[in-house]
Amino acid sequence: MLENRDYTLIIDKSGSMATPDQKGGKSRWFAAQESTFALANKCEQFDPDGITIYVFSGRFKRYENVTSSKVSQIFMENDPSGTTDLAGVLKHATDDYFSRKKLNQTKPNGETILVVTDGEPDDRKAVMRVIIEASRQMERDEELAISFIQVGTDPQATRFLKILDDELQSAGAKFDICDTITMEDMEDMSLSEVLLNAIND
Repeated sequence: MLENRDYTLIIDKSGSMATPDQKGGKSRWFAAQESTFALANKCEQFDPDGITIYVFSGRFKRYENVTSSKVSQIFMENDPSGTTDLAGVLKHATDDYFSRKKLNQTKPNGETILVVTDGEPDDRKAVMRVIIEASRQMERDEELAISFIQVGTDPQATRFLKILDDELQSAGAKFDICDTITMEDMEDMSLSEVLLNAIND
Protein backbone atom coordinates (compact mmCIF):
# COMPACT_ATOMS: atom_id res chain seq x y z
CA MET A 1 0.00 0.00 0.00
CA LEU A 2 2.88 2.39 0.73
CA GLU A 3 4.62 1.58 -2.54
CA ASN A 4 3.52 3.08 -5.86
CA ARG A 5 2.16 6.06 -4.03
CA ASP A 6 3.13 9.73 -4.11
CA TYR A 7 3.92 11.68 -0.97
CA THR A 8 3.42 15.41 -0.52
CA LEU A 9 4.56 17.22 2.58
CA ILE A 10 3.07 20.58 3.57
CA ILE A 11 5.03 22.50 6.21
CA ASP A 12 3.63 25.38 8.22
CA LYS A 13 6.06 28.29 8.40
CA SER A 14 3.73 30.82 10.00
CA GLY A 15 5.06 33.10 12.75
CA SER A 16 3.79 30.86 15.56
CA MET A 17 6.13 28.10 14.37
CA ALA A 18 9.01 30.08 15.92
CA THR A 19 7.53 29.37 19.38
CA PRO A 20 9.62 27.15 21.64
CA ASP A 21 7.28 24.80 23.52
CA GLN A 22 9.49 24.11 26.52
CA LYS A 23 11.72 26.54 28.39
CA GLY A 24 14.97 26.78 26.46
CA GLY A 25 13.51 24.08 24.25
CA LYS A 26 13.49 23.62 20.52
CA SER A 27 11.16 25.77 18.46
CA ARG A 28 8.27 24.19 16.59
CA TRP A 29 10.13 25.07 13.38
CA PHE A 30 13.12 23.02 14.54
CA ALA A 31 10.84 20.13 15.50
CA ALA A 32 9.21 20.39 12.06
CA GLN A 33 12.63 20.22 10.41
CA GLU A 34 13.47 17.03 12.30
CA SER A 35 10.20 15.34 11.42
CA THR A 36 10.38 16.53 7.80
CA PHE A 37 13.83 15.02 7.43
CA ALA A 38 12.62 11.72 8.91
CA LEU A 39 9.52 11.74 6.70
CA ALA A 40 11.48 12.53 3.53
CA ASN A 41 14.00 9.84 4.36
CA LYS A 42 11.29 7.24 4.86
CA CYS A 43 9.16 8.30 1.90
CA GLU A 44 12.16 7.89 -0.43
CA GLN A 45 12.04 4.17 0.22
CA PHE A 46 8.50 4.12 -1.16
CA ASP A 47 8.70 7.04 -3.60
CA PRO A 48 12.26 7.06 -4.98
CA ASP A 49 11.70 10.03 -7.30
CA GLY A 50 11.54 12.25 -4.21
CA ILE A 51 8.56 13.94 -2.65
CA THR A 52 6.79 17.25 -3.21
CA ILE A 53 7.20 19.76 -0.39
CA TYR A 54 5.23 22.94 0.18
CA VAL A 55 6.14 25.52 2.80
CA PHE A 56 3.40 28.00 3.57
CA SER A 57 2.37 30.96 5.66
CA GLY A 58 0.25 33.65 3.96
CA ARG A 59 1.65 32.42 0.62
CA PHE A 60 3.20 29.11 -0.30
CA LYS A 61 6.17 27.80 -2.22
CA ARG A 62 6.34 24.38 -3.88
CA TYR A 63 9.47 22.23 -4.24
CA GLU A 64 9.36 19.10 -6.41
CA ASN A 65 11.37 15.86 -6.34
CA VAL A 66 12.81 16.59 -2.91
CA THR A 67 15.08 13.95 -1.42
CA SER A 68 16.10 13.98 2.24
CA SER A 69 19.42 15.61 1.31
CA LYS A 70 17.53 18.72 0.11
CA VAL A 71 15.48 19.19 3.26
CA SER A 72 17.97 21.28 5.24
CA GLN A 73 18.34 23.64 2.27
CA ILE A 74 14.57 24.25 2.22
CA PHE A 75 14.64 25.04 5.95
CA MET A 76 17.60 27.38 5.45
CA GLU A 77 15.72 29.29 2.74
CA ASN A 78 12.60 29.77 4.86
CA ASP A 79 11.98 31.38 8.23
CA PRO A 80 8.79 31.31 10.26
CA SER A 81 6.74 34.47 9.71
CA GLY A 82 3.29 35.49 8.60
CA THR A 83 -0.17 33.98 8.82
CA THR A 84 -1.49 30.43 8.33
CA ASP A 85 -3.34 30.15 5.03
CA LEU A 86 -3.69 26.38 5.25
CA ALA A 87 -6.78 26.31 3.01
CA GLY A 88 -4.90 27.88 0.07
CA VAL A 89 -1.98 25.47 0.07
CA LEU A 90 -4.19 22.44 0.73
CA LYS A 91 -6.41 23.38 -2.19
CA HIS A 92 -3.37 23.69 -4.46
CA ALA A 93 -2.07 20.26 -3.38
CA THR A 94 -5.43 18.47 -3.78
CA ASP A 95 -6.23 20.22 -7.10
CA ASP A 96 -2.79 19.24 -8.34
CA TYR A 97 -3.49 15.60 -7.46
CA PHE A 98 -6.83 15.55 -9.31
CA SER A 99 -5.44 17.31 -12.39
CA ARG A 100 -2.57 14.79 -12.57
CA LYS A 101 -5.09 11.98 -12.09
CA LYS A 102 -7.05 13.18 -15.14
CA LEU A 103 -3.83 13.00 -17.16
CA ASN A 104 -3.02 9.53 -15.77
CA GLN A 105 0.11 10.89 -14.08
CA THR A 106 -0.68 9.68 -10.57
CA LYS A 107 0.67 6.49 -9.02
CA PRO A 108 -1.64 3.43 -8.89
CA ASN A 109 -2.02 3.64 -5.10
CA GLY A 110 -2.78 7.37 -5.04
CA GLU A 111 -1.25 9.97 -2.78
CA THR A 112 -0.67 10.83 0.86
CA ILE A 113 -0.50 14.47 1.91
CA LEU A 114 1.19 15.04 5.26
CA VAL A 115 0.70 18.43 6.89
CA VAL A 116 3.19 19.42 9.61
CA THR A 117 1.53 22.30 11.46
CA ASP A 118 0.99 23.82 14.87
CA GLY A 119 -2.60 23.68 13.82
CA GLU A 120 -4.36 27.02 14.07
CA PRO A 121 -5.28 28.05 10.48
CA ASP A 122 -6.53 31.54 9.55
CA ASP A 123 -9.82 30.14 8.31
CA ARG A 124 -11.01 26.86 9.81
CA LYS A 125 -14.17 26.64 7.68
CA ALA A 126 -12.19 27.11 4.46
CA VAL A 127 -9.87 24.24 5.43
CA MET A 128 -12.88 22.00 6.07
CA ARG A 129 -14.43 22.99 2.74
CA VAL A 130 -11.26 22.14 0.79
CA ILE A 131 -11.09 18.66 2.36
CA ILE A 132 -14.80 17.95 1.87
CA GLU A 133 -14.62 19.06 -1.79
CA ALA A 134 -11.54 16.90 -2.39
CA SER A 135 -13.26 13.85 -0.88
CA ARG A 136 -16.19 14.31 -3.25
CA GLN A 137 -13.88 14.03 -6.27
CA MET A 138 -12.48 10.71 -5.07
CA GLU A 139 -13.50 7.37 -6.50
CA ARG A 140 -12.13 5.16 -3.74
CA ASP A 141 -11.39 5.62 -0.09
CA GLU A 142 -7.62 5.09 0.00
CA GLU A 143 -6.62 7.03 -3.11
CA LEU A 144 -6.03 10.28 -1.21
CA ALA A 145 -5.12 10.53 2.47
CA ILE A 146 -4.40 13.68 4.45
CA SER A 147 -2.54 13.39 7.71
CA PHE A 148 -2.09 16.32 10.07
CA ILE A 149 0.98 16.08 12.29
CA GLN A 150 0.71 18.60 15.10
CA VAL A 151 3.90 20.19 16.38
CA GLY A 152 3.55 22.19 19.56
CA THR A 153 0.99 21.75 22.27
CA ASP A 154 -1.70 24.32 21.53
CA PRO A 155 -4.94 22.76 22.92
CA GLN A 156 -7.17 24.77 20.57
CA ALA A 157 -5.20 23.50 17.61
CA THR A 158 -5.53 19.95 18.90
CA ARG A 159 -9.30 20.40 19.13
CA PHE A 160 -9.53 21.72 15.57
CA LEU A 161 -7.42 18.87 14.18
CA LYS A 162 -9.60 16.34 16.05
CA ILE A 163 -12.66 17.81 14.31
CA LEU A 164 -10.94 17.26 10.93
CA ASP A 165 -10.22 13.70 11.99
CA ASP A 166 -13.64 12.78 13.37
CA GLU A 167 -16.39 15.02 12.07
CA LEU A 168 -15.95 15.80 8.38
CA GLN A 169 -18.07 12.92 7.16
CA SER A 170 -21.03 14.22 9.14
CA ALA A 171 -20.31 17.62 7.54
CA GLY A 172 -20.63 16.13 4.05
CA ALA A 173 -17.29 14.51 3.17
CA LYS A 174 -17.64 11.44 0.95
CA PHE A 175 -14.84 9.54 2.72
CA ASP A 176 -13.00 9.95 6.00
CA ILE A 177 -9.64 10.97 4.53
CA CYS A 178 -8.13 12.84 7.50
CA ASP A 179 -6.07 11.57 10.31
CA THR A 180 -4.40 13.58 13.11
CA ILE A 181 -1.20 12.70 14.92
CA THR A 182 0.48 14.70 17.68
CA MET A 183 4.24 14.81 18.14
CA GLU A 184 3.77 12.62 21.24
CA ASP A 185 1.97 9.99 19.18
CA MET A 186 4.76 10.15 16.63
CA GLU A 187 7.42 9.42 19.22
CA ASP A 188 5.76 6.08 19.93
CA MET A 189 5.17 5.19 16.28
CA SER A 190 7.52 4.38 13.50
CA LEU A 191 7.12 6.52 10.44
CA SER A 192 5.74 3.71 8.35
CA GLU A 193 3.07 3.31 11.05
CA VAL A 194 2.32 7.02 10.70
CA LEU A 195 2.02 6.68 6.92
CA LEU A 196 -0.04 3.50 7.13
CA ASN A 197 -2.32 5.14 9.67
CA ALA A 198 -2.84 8.01 7.27
CA ILE A 199 -3.92 5.64 4.53
CA ASN A 200 -5.91 3.19 6.60
CA ASP A 201 -7.71 5.69 8.80
